[in-house]
Amino acid sequence: MKISSKLLSNKNQAILQSLNNPKVIKIVETYINLCKPDKVTVLTDTPRDINYVRKLALKNKEETPLKTPGHTIHFDGFFDQGRDKEKTKVLLCGESKISKSINTGDRESCLEEIFSLLSGNMKGKEMLVSFYCLGPTNSPFSIPAMQITDSAYVAHSENMLYRQGFGEFKKLKDPDKFFYFVHSAGELENGVSKNSDKKRIYIDLEENRVFSVNTQYAGNSVGLKKLALRLAIKKSNESDWLCEHMLVLGAKPQGKKRVTYFTGAFPSACGKTSTAMIPGQSIIGDDIAYLKRGKDGRCYAANVEQGIFGIIENVNPKDDPLIYKSLTTPKELIFSNVLINNKKPYWLGMGRALPDSGVNFAGHWKLGDCDGKDNPIPHAHKNARYTMRLSELTNVNPHLHDPSGVPISGIIYGGRDSDTTPPVVESFDWSHGVLMGAALESETTAATIGETGVRKHNPMANFDFLVVPLSTYINNHLAFGRKLKKKPIIFTTNYFIKEGDNYLNGKLDKKIWLMWMEGRIHGEYRAIKTPIGYIPKYEDLKKLFWDNLKQAYTKEDYRKQFHVRTGHLLAKLERIEAIFKIEPDIPKAMFVEIKKQRKRLKTIPS
Repeated sequence: MKISSKLLSNKNQAILQSLNNPKVIKIVETYINLCKPDKVTVLTDTPRDINYVRKLALKNKEETPLKTPGHTIHFDGFFDQGRDKEKTKVLLCGESKISKSINTGDRESCLEEIFSLLSGNMKGKEMLVSFYCLGPTNSPFSIPAMQITDSAYVAHSENMLYRQGFGEFKKLKDPDKFFYFVHSAGELENGVSKNSDKKRIYIDLEENRVFSVNTQYAGNSVGLKKLALRLAIKKSNESDWLCEHMLVLGAKPQGKKRVTYFTGAFPSACGKTSTAMIPGQSIIGDDIAYLKRGKDGRCYAANVEQGIFGIIENVNPKDDPLIYKSLTTPKELIFSNVLINNKKPYWLGMGRALPDSGVNFAGHWKLGDCDGKDNPIPHAHKNARYTMRLSELTNVNPHLHDPSGVPISGIIYGGRDSDTTPPVVESFDWSHGVLMGAALESETTAATIGETGVRKHNPMANFDFLVVPLSTYINNHLAFGRKLKKKPIIFTTNYFIKEGDNYLNGKLDKKIWLMWMEGRIHGEYRAIKTPIGYIPKYEDLKKLFWDNLKQAYTKEDYRKQFHVRTGHLLAKLERIEAIFKIEPDIPKAMFVEIKKQRKRLKTIPS
């Protein structure tokens, strides 16, 4: 099969033909004819093609070089600074149903709309066709994925964030088994998407594809990130594995040779990347993981990605020394939506004085500038980001690309909670731990468009991305654990507990909670049984604080952080139970766990 379009050169035709995949060729031809680009380039895994995209992003002025070698800056539009939940829809047919809180659309009418928006939307632009692999290559975790986009910034980001997958497509046994993504930034004005009112992100589960148009923000446009996450969640829930919004790290206590592997689910801006980058530990991934049962019956996890698209606010040399060093030394790195002054990047909370003028996400900016509602425009956006390869980090784990993944001994669920949950709690068993994850709440931040500071229910920190009923998702977690010969221990953490306006946790304290969890897995610490789970003993934390941070830890610190806030905890159970009652077919095990925890809490004073 050959594409008839004159836009495809003989070289590009030959590249596509070498895949021996009629579906790929049909897709490419369809969107050439629909989007009407001026040029089409098919990219492979070669360094030459990867470099072509990098240079094209600069040529198109989607990125601009900065003073530090390898660093560039990219800006999204003023109204395109986070994942747009309102404009993101899961397309459903007829009587298909998922959780009521998920934004959905009628498949037929939404496809008609998106095809209309894409029609001619690449005129005057170059269409890039790229191939990637979600998960390590040559692995049980591998899922091939194809990206079609008119944005060199998107393709450049994906080249940094994901493993090249042209080779994976070449050896596909079933030519239909891949994801694909179609993106157009649309008409540009001053280098950013102009028609934000026509922004659409549509997830078509029937065809394992996602469309995004009139947007540049990576969470909406980089198909292999949170958009592919939705497709993989559907795929995993139809099988016997888990697709999770999780970090993967290797924890290594001081003076010991062992490495203990954890996954961890945290909603955006709740400390996930900084947890994955705790000093002295090794990072495998900071965002998305696939969890599968190994031949030995244990849980194994692999990072879907090979890079980081991280929130940069408050990254500073004191609290996040590893990340800060990476952001301030030469390497291939994309900043987005920070302030640029004299070709240097500045972001909120970086520990340095910020200039009073420069270029930021609003354009040319000076201190005192306001938006259309008289709100002051900050130096940099609170959801400003950085994109880089994990291989650039000194603490990257050597098993990052291991086809087998790494064996998981602990699972961490962490939210942003100012008044309810202690800094670290261990579950009683797998079912109780699943409730901990399913009952996760977090106070909203700038990572999503909308009001901040609102408490949201976010089961497993994955609720924004669910494309199956919540009942199916929870059931599959319960079933996954039942099938494991050795289950990971489930913990919760909370870095944001407050007394008044003051946080009770220091930013480096997360290392202590991790070291306690690691020690519990190996039976090194005793714990106190409370109505909500096991918590640390004061003496163990006192020693851990001194050994790891050379910091005194007082009994008053311990009392404030770990006393059981009965009233708040009971109120949370009421909220979660009410949500579960609205959702159809929530497993009875969740209501049993809620009932048991409520009974335990009522035995102690509020």
